[in-house]
Amino acid sequence: MTNQELRLSVGASPGQRVVAVVFGVLLTAVGAAFVALPLVADGLLRRLTGPGDAFASYEEARDLPPGLLPPGLRDSADPNQSGPSPFVGLCGLPFVLLGLYLVLRVLRTAAWLDGSRARVRGALRARTVDLATARIESGAVSYREADDDGPAGEPQARAILATDPGSARGVTIPLRGMGLPVLPPSELRALAEAITTGRPGDERAGDAHAVAAHLRRLAERPSTD
Repeated sequence: MTNQELRLSVGASPGQRVVAVVFGVLLTAVGAAFVALPLVADGLLRRLTGPGDAFASYEEARDLPPGLLPPGLRDSADPNQSGPSPFVGLCGLPFVLLGLYLVLRVLRTAAWLDGSRARVRGALRARTVDLATARIESGAVSYREADDDGPAGEPQARAILATDPGSARGVTIPLRGMGLPVLPPSELRALAEAITTGRPGDERAGDAHAVAAHLRRLAERPSTD
């Protein structure tokens, strides 16, 4: 096993990143507009619907008797009247958070393999798990079609789920790369070697050895789906 850190080919392709970032920025901008709406709407409405006379607001004419007020101010003389509720802006917060999360996830998602230790970085945090001692499972299983390379109906894992037995923290390593149907053979073999290095061959490690064997088969016969 090599001790040189290997960056895995996971994450979005450059084209997918551009599309996702543009969509995320637009979504964030829409949400920010909703958040700012209560702050600017009151002043904007006053400018659009103002009476157009010498008094810009009722506060400037509050010393006059109500009968002498201009009609536009007389209708809005209630000092309790206000613009849109500040709670309207809360409707935009989910869009802001979703847009920011989408941008961060697309730009930050990555995975590295350093010996037997896999480090996976998501939108907000990164986690490291030792594949040689972690509980290994296959996730997101699909099945080959008859025209795929291999027997029809053969299960194919699309991700590796590695859980640290001590802390119960886990990482998910996708087996599909940036615009690729499957990770390159060299990366699949490196993952298989990291999983089996120093691991006993008893029944308790049966799932890990099965996943490693599956990775080696994928490296010999990459999927084209």
